[in-house]
Amino acid sequence: MILAEKRVEVRRVEIDLRNGEQFSEQFRAVNPACTVPVLVTPEGEALCDNASIARWLEEVYPDPPLMGTGPLEKARVAEWLWRAEFEGLMAIMEVLRNSSRAMAGRALPGPHAVEQIPELAERGRARAHRFLDVLDTRLGDTPWLAGDMFSVADIAAFVFVEFAAWVKIAPAGNHDALAGWLEAVRARPSASA
Repeated sequence: MILAEKRVEVRRVEIDLRNGEQFSEQFRAVNPACTVPVLVTPEGEALCDNASIARWLEEVYPDPPLMGTGPLEKARVAEWLWRAEFEGLMAIMEVLRNSSRAMAGRALPGPHAVEQIPELAERGRARAHRFLDVLDTRLGDTPWLAGDMFSVADIAAFVFVEFAAWVKIAPAGNHDALAGWLEAVRARPSASA
């Protein structure tokens, strides 16, 4: 979504996670952590996490700004991005990686086998439901998570809501502000990119 918002074209290489292509020697040469996404810069540097990729894109392609424009706005974006990742995406990761048969022995991303802990899936479900309430409350006060501008925090929260649907967690009928925000995000061309 960041690439689409910034109207940046990159060469894409699909990695077949289902068949373990991320563990191949060829991919390990790019990212020894065996995780996606990865962005290889024109200088040949492999950026191997969302935070470094988003920061690099923001610095190289500053328009439109997705990480804020002034000190307070940048701080709000950072806060809500962290909350979307920690309270939302990490919760869904706990559910998916600790309950899916396909993730048996893969409870954490990366090259090492890690066994599932079913209790973490239940904790993740509870955390995800709480974060939906947090989002609805925040979006009752402001059009976007960090204020008046769409940002990487909105992208992360949108990804959380989309992944939550995979495990049958969805906004409740009384999450009116969240529903309006979701409609606005889904209307953006980047949501279908």
